Amino acid sequence: MFHGAAVSIGIEETETQAWQSGTERGSGWTSERRITGCVVDDEGTRLLSRKVANDEADILAIIAAARSSAAELVWAVDIIGAPSALLLALLAGAGLTVRYASGRVVAAMSAGYVGEGKTDAKDAYVIAETARLRRDLAAIDADTDLVRNLAVLTGHRADLVADRVRMINRLRDLMTSVFPSLERAFDYSSHKGALVLLTGYASPDRIRRIGESRLTGWLRQRKVRDSAGVAARAVAAAKAQLTVLPGQGLAVDIITELATNILTLDERLKKLDAQIEELFAQHPQAAIIQSMPGFGPFLGASLLVSAGDLRAFPSAGHLAAAAGLVPVPNDSGRRTGNLHRPLRYSRPLRHVFYLSAQTSMMRAAPNRDYYLKKRASKRTHTQAVIALARRRVDVLWALLQDNRTWTTEPPEVAQTA
Repeated sequence: MFHGAAVSIGIEETETQAWQSGTERGSGWTSERRITGCVVDDEGTRLLSRKVANDEADILAIIAAARSSAAELVWAVDIIGAPSALLLALLAGAGLTVRYASGRVVAAMSAGYVGEGKTDAKDAYVIAETARLRRDLAAIDADTDLVRNLAVLTGHRADLVADRVRMINRLRDLMTSVFPSLERAFDYSSHKGALVLLTGYASPDRIRRIGESRLTGWLRQRKVRDSAGVAARAVAAAKAQLTVLPGQGLAVDIITELATNILTLDERLKKLDAQIEELFAQHPQAAIIQSMPGFGPFLGASLLVSAGDLRAFPSAGHLAAAAGLVPVPNDSGRRTGNLHRPLRYSRPLRHVFYLSAQTSMMRAAPNRDYYLKKRASKRTHTQAVIALARRRVDVLWALLQDNRTWTTEPPEVAQTA
């Protein structure tokens, strides 16, 4: 048994495929995820290399084997998403600190080893070697049930929003092919009344037949805002097109179905937003985050999901660097002071800070003043928003350290004797 100062284990999770045939399930390719573990000592000697299924018993067995091979362990993985949920949960349940070696880091490290071949065993060995040689790998925060639930809800919301965009685009494409004048009359991505109209009247002849007054009453019964205005625009569009285009009958049926599905999806999104808001409010940092202009329940929840415990970052600069808001130097010899955009950072975290900064500068406040100051310095819109986002990271960091909410008034400075 090895009792050295440091031992690392790299875990490479891969997806294998096997052909499956049968009368009940049918025939086809089925996927099975497997985990390859590798243990190396502080000299780089391989002590253990094993591939197991993504199953609780097998994972616990390889964890036990790794812990029995050395007195001190450094754990590292290269996947922190949904495929590694069981693995990370078992490691956290065993009280183990796990570090994250990103795929980009592992790919760069692989180039330093002999051979061009790529196998799961080699990848796991490289991950273990990376954890042994590099002590600056970020530790993976063991997600609480609250943050994990927020991750599930925000991910589901993103999928529903993508579905809604797809259905809106399909709806407009169909309307352009059979009723272009009505397609131009409304913005169907944000006008609920227009969608309600399409659930009952999506063809020119039907709208002309019902007339403006009766259509207004029909929309009013369905609680459409400005029902008279919606009916007037729809009738005007119907009178502008007297020609029946090919395929109109079938297209109208699909348009009606799409409009109904979009309205149903909107109701699902409202309930999901309320659920996210309720769950986000239970987080101890929620009040501080949401007090800052530009942060609502959804962006606040996305921030927690992307960054985890914000107080775990050593400084505001580390948090900004993780979000890609800090330029990195590119100096060589006498060429100094050259800065460029970073390549390795958390895209979701940067997206959250960018959106919150862009939202905060839309109203007259210190955030907008700072944005306009950068624009006056001949910065582009994107550059000004990124500069504002970087400044807001410092503010958020200070609020978290002081455990207080954001206010327009500066905090009182304690006078020293």
